[in-house]
Formats: sequence, C-alpha cells, structure tokens
Amino acid sequence: MSYSVKIRQSDVPLDVAMGDTILAAALAAGVPYPHGCQSGNCGACKSRLHAGEIEMSPYSDYALTDAEKGSGLVLACRAVPWSDCEVSWLEPDEVVAHPLRKLHCKVTALDRMTHDIIRARLSIKAGGPFNFTAGQYARVHFADLPPRDYSMANLPPDGNAGDGEIEFHIRAITGGGVSTFVQNDLKVGDDVRVVGPYGISYLRAKHTGPIVALAGGSGLAPVKSIVESALAAGAEQPIHMYFGVRAEQDVYLEDHFQNLAAKHDNFTFEIVLSEPDGDTERRTGFLVDIVGDDFTDLDGAKAYLAGPPIMVETCAGKLKDISVRNEDCHADAFYTEAEKAALNEAT
Repeated sequence: MSYSVKIRQSDVPLDVAMGDTILAAALAAGVPYPHGCQSGNCGACKSRLHAGEIEMSPYSDYALTDAEKGSGLVLACRAVPWSDCEVSWLEPDEVVAHPLRKLHCKVTALDRMTHDIIRARLSIKAGGPFNFTAGQYARVHFADLPPRDYSMANLPPDGNAGDGEIEFHIRAITGGGVSTFVQNDLKVGDDVRVVGPYGISYLRAKHTGPIVALAGGSGLAPVKSIVESALAAGAEQPIHMYFGVRAEQDVYLEDHFQNLAAKHDNFTFEIVLSEPDGDTERRTGFLVDIVGDDFTDLDGAKAYLAGPPIMVETCAGKLKDISVRNEDCHADAFYTEAEKAALNEAT
C-alpha cells in the first residue's frame, strides 16, 4: 500500500510506500528535495504540510521547534504519510542552484593539519566545471569504499572557472573505515570520485548584517570557505569567528586566520579550548558559553555553525536566546556513520 504525495515545487508524481518517509521517496524519484543529515537533526528538509496526515519519527527540537510544528511545519526526513498529502519545502532566503556534477579527481596534496585531521586537495580532471556556494558539501568516493560527505574548505570558483582544486578536511573517526583509509592509505595521485554540490547551510551573500561563524573541529572547513568568501566579496559588516577545539593539539590554520584578521578590520578570530591540557592564555570552556558571554542581542545577524552535533545544537539554542531568528541560523552538524545508525535505530 502507498500514499500519493504532491510536492508543490515538483511535477513528479510521488507514491510513498507505507512506512517510508516523504524525503526518502522524493530522493528515490529524483526530486531535488532540500536535505542535510536525513536523520531529523539539521532542519534542512523543513516543509509545510498543506493537506493530509503524517506521523513524525523522533527528531531534534533544534531541527523543528514545538512552535514550528504547531504552525504546520514538518521534517520531510521524519514525515511518514498516513493519507494522501500535499507538502512544500521551505524556500531559503537566497536560493542557489548549481548543476550536480560527477567529478573525476586526483589527489594533489595530503597535509597533516593535526594529529587526527588530514587536508586533502584534489584536482578536477573530468566532469567539471564544479561550481558551489561557500558552506556546501560533496559526496566523496575513495577507492571502492562507501561514499562520505565532506564540506569544501576552499573558495568557490569565479564564474564557470570550476576546474581547479577542491579542499577537504578529513578527521579520523574511531572505527571509521573511510577516515582510516584516508589517514593511512590514500596517496598523492590516487583517483577520487566527487559528486555535488549539496547542502543549504551556505553563505547568504546579500545579507549585510553581522555574521557569527562558529566552527568545531573539522567543521572549520565550511566555515573557512564562508568567511573567506564573505571577505573576498568585500563584506563590510562585523564578522565574528570562533574556532572551538578540545586542546592545543587540535588547533590548526591559526596563522591563516590571524593574517585575515590583520588585513580586515571587520573580522575577528578567536580560538576556544574546551579541555586544555595545561596552563593557557586562550579562552577556555564551551563555545555556547563563550557566545553567551560575548553577545546579548544578535538581532539581524546571520549565524553559520559547523561541527559536532552537541556543539551545533547547544550553540544554535543559545543564538536563538539572543535574538538570532530560526531562518538566520544556518548549521551543519557532522554526524559519524555510527551516530547516524544509532539515530535510525532510535526510530
């Protein structure tokens, strides 16, 4: 048995089998439905239910608040139809539409940035041009391993000049086969397949209010791209960037961002250690507390967050407490495959 679901932005008729979600059926049918984590934790697939009945599998309060649910919003990745339905995804404030590319790349450089993060640079050999907006990600296939999603850390290309290099920051995950391969076996010259771009947590270039950029661990990659893109475009508003890591051994690219701060009076950069392993002159604690200490009212600001789920969720909550509207908070939580599996089992 299945239910018919009408998506207002699509002419593709959608039949959703009993027990399946709207998002899963849409993606299987080739509908470019906005999405991110696909596990009810990022809010990228937030949609309006215009007609019909659905049941929502468990999800994060960050992704969909009670007030939003009460107003008729649902998460397509958690929405299981119980009747014929009509839905529409929420249109972002600035829509970007880049062609989905299937790229053949080669590894040109591998740099160890920290004890557990490798920076991989890839040159595009075929399938381009690869155009994206700062903050987006791609699906990366190493050897014959399962694909993994990584955010681009480099500046997007100008115009159609998209056959350059792509930069990814890849952190070692305990028990992670793909990240272990990258850490130990990936070599310069190896072939890599890249599909993308994806994601809606990208730079809103028309925004002229303050920017708060929060990165945790390898979440520095998309935040780096966002901040560099804003500065390269001549952004004049205040841009406050925070990089949160556990200890000194996890810090990287500090000189790069300090140099940017020296060149741009409107840009500030600060490193925060949550678990310093000795005396330090840096600020310590969790990013959520640092944000609460530094700001009391961020009405009109845009916030960009990327990093571990707990960091993203707590900081997003704090930002909303200090007047950052839901539509102005753009976040990517980096879930491991084990975390995704655990979330799916919970449903």
